[in-house]
Amino acid sequence: MALKHALTVLTATLIAAGPALAQQGVTKSEITLGSIQDLSGPLAGFGKQIRMGMMLRVDEINEQGGINGRKLSLKIEDSGYDPKRAVLAAQKLVNQDKVFAIVGHIGTAQNVATFPVLFEKNVVNFFPITAAREMYEPLHRLKYSFAATYYDQTRLAAPKLYKEKNAQKACIIYQDDEFGLEVLRGAEAGLKTIGVELAEKTSFKRAATDFSSQVARMKAANCDFVVLGTLIRETIGTVGTARKTGFNPTFLGSAGAYTDLIHKLGGPAMNGIYAAMTVQNPYLDETSQPIRFWANKYKTKYNEDPAVFSIYGYSVIDAFIRGAQKAGPNLTTDSFIKAMDSMTIPPDIFGAPEMTFSATKRLGNDSSRISQIQDGKWKVVSDYMK
Repeated sequence: MALKHALTVLTATLIAAGPALAQQGVTKSEITLGSIQDLSGPLAGFGKQIRMGMMLRVDEINEQGGINGRKLSLKIEDSGYDPKRAVLAAQKLVNQDKVFAIVGHIGTAQNVATFPVLFEKNVVNFFPITAAREMYEPLHRLKYSFAATYYDQTRLAAPKLYKEKNAQKACIIYQDDEFGLEVLRGAEAGLKTIGVELAEKTSFKRAATDFSSQVARMKAANCDFVVLGTLIRETIGTVGTARKTGFNPTFLGSAGAYTDLIHKLGGPAMNGIYAAMTVQNPYLDETSQPIRFWANKYKTKYNEDPAVFSIYGYSVIDAFIRGAQKAGPNLTTDSFIKAMDSMTIPPDIFGAPEMTFSATKRLGNDSSRISQIQDGKWKVVSDYMK
């Protein structure tokens, strides 16, 4: 009787422990992912494109039977580009929706704010849509990043373009947060290698709309080369204001300014500006047949032209699929990390370079190239820089 009682207690204990041992976000038929986007704030244009790109790839894999027999479910929350709202969104996704991973979360400050929520529950922060170094440094087992950093983009692009343009004096305008500071640091480090210091450094608060005083300061400093630590409307506002005042330096932005929204919303005044980038914007009449085919598939599904942030969303989900497939049917956080840490993702049709990961290397790629807006379209004008 004592043995029977002991076995009964042991069985009850194991049954009670079962759910606690189960992998969050994974059932026999489904993998649940979460994403936090700006769908109502200053980057809502990006957030919408990322969401549609993600859903295109989710629908594709589900139509093909899923990942090792499991369909993908993607739950998306809106941060409004506010770190406090991002934390609330992360808490909901992690604690209520029980997601397996957070994928493609947009925004530097927003991601950093949510790390404690994710990491406490052993949830991977996978391929955030930000090129900040905090996305993979300091090293953490739950961090994976794909984008060459704003720091490295600017560090490499600024001296290269400065010399090509025979510029004489450099300035910077930057958003006063983690994103803008990374662009600033990269510009300072890169220009220092050619003996150039920034003659004027001027900043603005997130969500600012008037850049006249900053432009006036840079114009007064006689700068003929301006680094832009700006995103969509800040890029348009700065360059547009400068053009109206007859201030026409060489403008160089980071990948944060590399979007078709710049020339679509800013018009002809945006012609001539440069930006660091990796994958190229997918125009419907692109000369590359694979990109043109993909762009028209996206257009057919959403009745909207795709953009580079659509590709980011699509590629984030594609990379997750690769990792989850490699992890095999017994998908856990540990098996996913093990798979990713020996992963090589080959170059894609959009021009992204090869990405590799390991237990000590959580940034897949550190290379970038430069594009320029010519006649209302982004054109790649450099090879990859390292």
